[in-house]
Amino acid sequence: MKTYKTEDLPKNKIIDFFKLHWGSPEMVISSGVYDCSTLDGFAIVKENNIIGLVTYVIIDAECEIISLDSTEEGKGIGTSLVKEVENIALEKKCTLIKLITTNDNLLALKFYQKRGFVISKVINNAVEKARKLKPEIPLVGNDGIPIRDEIELKKRLD
Repeated sequence: MKTYKTEDLPKNKIIDFFKLHWGSPEMVISSGVYDCSTLDGFAIVKENNIIGLVTYVIIDAECEIISLDSTEEGKGIGTSLVKEVENIALEKKCTLIKLITTNDNLLALKFYQKRGFVISKVINNAVEKARKLKPEIPLVGNDGIPIRDEIELKKRLD
């Protein structure tokens, strides 16, 4: 396993990864609409396959994780990728990292809180607005939970 900056990987490989895991590279959340294949990020590659990928944006002193995926759970891939983003955020003098997930993503809520993130905001019915731009967002998510709300988590770096 080796970690790469996304800019050092073939773009079609990144696009294919997002199509497989998200239906497209487009991410629609309340903070904006992003083409994840064009964002800064890091990927972990094993046997020429991406097994983990994180993307982020930095605006002023805030770093926002836009996407985080790992194809092999419980092996430290997600943790390693989040640490890479934290390191770059500190290098760029950011004071916090934030991200948005949906109410059905209980694994993400658990993952981020174990790594020092705290719930900072709940945006009720935000996914309904996102579906107007990306209709393929499912109505029901993990464990049969209706996908409705966005949950913002933050971690202070200073």
